[in-house]
Amino acid sequence: MADKILVVDDDQELRNEMRSILEDYEVIDSSNGRDVLQILDRANEIGLVFLDIMMPGINGLDVLSEIKKKNPQLRTVIVTGNSSKDFAIEALKSKADDYLEKPLCVDKIKELAEKFIGGANGRDESGSLDLKSKIKKIEQFVERNCFKKTGLTDAAKSIYLSPKYLSRIFKEQTGIGFSEFKLKVKFEKSKELLTKTTLNINQVSDKLGYENTESFIRQFKKYSKLTPTEFRKKIQKKKLALKKKNKQKRLKRKKK
Repeated sequence: MADKILVVDDDQELRNEMRSILEDYEVIDSSNGRDVLQILDRANEIGLVFLDIMMPGINGLDVLSEIKKKNPQLRTVIVTGNSSKDFAIEALKSKADDYLEKPLCVDKIKELAEKFIGGANGRDESGSLDLKSKIKKIEQFVERNCFKKTGLTDAAKSIYLSPKYLSRIFKEQTGIGFSEFKLKVKFEKSKELLTKTTLNINQVSDKLGYENTESFIRQFKKYSKLTPTEFRKKIQKKKLALKKKNKQKRLKRKKK
């Protein structure tokens, strides 16, 4: 089962054409960048965005920049009507996953959809999924939306179950409660942010949706036995040690 596709273009005819081409997928469309950012700020199942460059208000490159700040993993294909490659090159520099030129190529669009979110017949058939597949989908939903304020009700809605029933079967299938799983996902993301970015502790806490930094520090220490600051220092120490070790190896090779 594929994720949903978001098509963003101020041209209604083009959006209709994209819907027709992607008829085997569940497609959402929008006519402007501002609405897109509001859509993506909410809990969602969007796995791929086709984003036009030239739009009124916020242009496609600015929207792309915001998308990649909020959710770097979200696949985004820039669509440009400019025959030159300048916009496409700029988009790829801004971390677009690919680009598409107008007039649209049906085969290329289908190829990109398959490449980034899976094969055709991607319409949501959550009602027909077996229990294991439903739980897997919930886990993916939580991971995708870990930077948003999402709860059991949002997750249950994505697979058409009641929150109470989902809570019970989630624990039966995974061995931990939904809330505990969500905290573990946040913990893994927090480790990634502390390791790969220069965000300070307050910024990491805010990005992960904690009400206050103290709560974040408390939860982080529960899982790692270290505070976020201690964890970051430990990682930095390992990096320095590895850098020093590699430098020594290079010096030894030069002497030989």
